[in-house]
Amino acid sequence: MIRFRFALTAAAAALLLAGCAAAEPADAPAEDTPAASDHGAHAGAEETGEPQTAILSVSPGGDAAVLDLLTGDESAIGSVGAPSALASDGRYAFVTTTDGVDIVDGGAWSWDHGDHFHFYRGEPALEGSVPGEGPVAVATPPLSTRGATGLFFSDGTAVALDMAALDEGEIAEWFRLDTGAASGVVAPAGNYAIVAAGDTAVVYDDAGEKTGETADCADPSGAIATRVGTAIGCADGALLATTDAGPVEFERIPYPDDAPRTQGFAGREGRPTVAGLSGESAFWLLDTRTRTWTRTEVDASLTDVAAADDAEASVVALDSDGRVRVFGDDGSERGATEPIADEGSTLVVDAQRAYVSVPSSGTVYEIDYADDARIARKLTPEAGLAFSTVVGR
Repeated sequence: MIRFRFALTAAAAALLLAGCAAAEPADAPAEDTPAASDHGAHAGAEETGEPQTAILSVSPGGDAAVLDLLTGDESAIGSVGAPSALASDGRYAFVTTTDGVDIVDGGAWSWDHGDHFHFYRGEPALEGSVPGEGPVAVATPPLSTRGATGLFFSDGTAVALDMAALDEGEIAEWFRLDTGAASGVVAPAGNYAIVAAGDTAVVYDDAGEKTGETADCADPSGAIATRVGTAIGCADGALLATTDAGPVEFERIPYPDDAPRTQGFAGREGRPTVAGLSGESAFWLLDTRTRTWTRTEVDASLTDVAAADDAEASVVALDSDGRVRVFGDDGSERGATEPIADEGSTLVVDAQRAYVSVPSSGTVYEIDYADDARIARKLTPEAGLAFSTVVGR
């Protein structure tokens, strides 16, 4: 194991249950849901009765800050490299720079206990950097305190980042491999990480050793942790990887027809159904419970999509005119904003709101997707805005 040490909202749910907040009626939790004795606590962090949601923003120059969605207060964190992309697990921001990936702890996170959640507030911090070259595909685990975050750099380097070590302020790698592939994914699966590159997915343990489990996966692109397991996008469908305190098991979920595949997935944290674009005017929904795909065509040119997977099966999207649009899983339109987004905008969905980051105007729009896509708030981080995400979800 390679180790580097560095010295260094209104959307909140309202239901309080003595430190444990009730979740929505849940599907069976993912196989790597931790034991009851492990609640995601961290030394120095405060457990709270509700989500401590905040906007974590990074300016074009790399200034990172958090804007508290409960109080409206904004706090500077420090500076990272000039960003070209940002991915998040709901706690950490993984910021792509010219030298690799800089990691920012947003200081707020939730912890899925299966039938309820625990919520924590800590100190935002700069955690350090993972060296690498070129654009990077990031895949995060269900919990920010265990498992691995996968990084696949465009030079073919595959890295599994130890999240338990990161929770302690240390950057440690389970492994770093040269795959020789120009694209691929490193997907977390419990105490393992799956490297999918070329036409094969290979399972590694936390010591970087192959476990022997493999599966065919041509042209891998996109990976996401769901309530059921980890979905990996392949040319002919998805691989669903599950583990129940034992070896990883693969199931293939083929596309039902030859419509355009999706190149990535997005959805609410910890839900079984995720979405991905399919061509210009359609989206795929992958239900990992039922192991099925559903393709839905809509009367719009879409640029981004995410599954809310709420009781109404809402799907939130951005269209090419800059509108935020809300659809049902059957394509019925439930609401739309006026044009607010542009080519550089990004979309994040949580249990009650969607957040659309618009760097050109320096604004993050909070959208109530259950109320006709109503704009609930316009947030303007003072530090500047190139990318943002929501932490504490």
